[in-house]
Amino acid sequence: MANVGLLYVGAVLFVNALMLLGKIDSKSAGIFNLFVGALQVFTPVYLIMTAQNSWDIFSASGIFLFGFTYLYVGISNLTGNNSSGVGWYSLWVSMLAIGYSIVNFYHFGDIKFGVIWLMWAFLWGLFFLLLAQKRDIGRFTGWVTLIESWATCTIPAFLSMTGLWTHISATVVWIAVLFVLALVTWAWVTTRASHAPVAKSS
Repeated sequence: MANVGLLYVGAVLFVNALMLLGKIDSKSAGIFNLFVGALQVFTPVYLIMTAQNSWDIFSASGIFLFGFTYLYVGISNLTGNNSSGVGWYSLWVSMLAIGYSIVNFYHFGDIKFGVIWLMWAFLWGLFFLLLAQKRDIGRFTGWVTLIESWATCTIPAFLSMTGLWTHISATVVWIAVLFVLALVTWAWVTTRASHAPVAKSS
């Protein structure tokens, strides 16, 4: 069930990326955020109610971080509210994501999701800078969101549902991380270049 939710997190990040890149209207994206936000609140409630131990509850609790993000974004977009609240909430999510990453690395021995949680920490940190601090990083954040929608959600969820995720080695994970870092670097260089002033001819 969690993998189905993760798949649709990939979908909502994809939609939100296109919104940040100016391809989708914010109210249209807001509606889909409500759909996925509701799913990502229902899913952990079910998982916690059927949990076998405290670590199952811990794993399910992380899903709420994203469910409340999308509900918050959806409501803010549809009502036209100031986005600073979403931005400060994103800072809290980013810091907690680092904690979830550490637990995945050292308690569960799960390198793959340890890395993924770090990538989510970075992305939600960008949301904080964009929405709360009003930094001019909208296009860069859009590109990173687009990249992570596939790298951290859609592809892992699809591979998990087909039973292939467990066969991926740590080496493949680190190669994928390097590829994602290359894409993020490309996004940064491209967006910074688009903001560079054009030299005037004399």
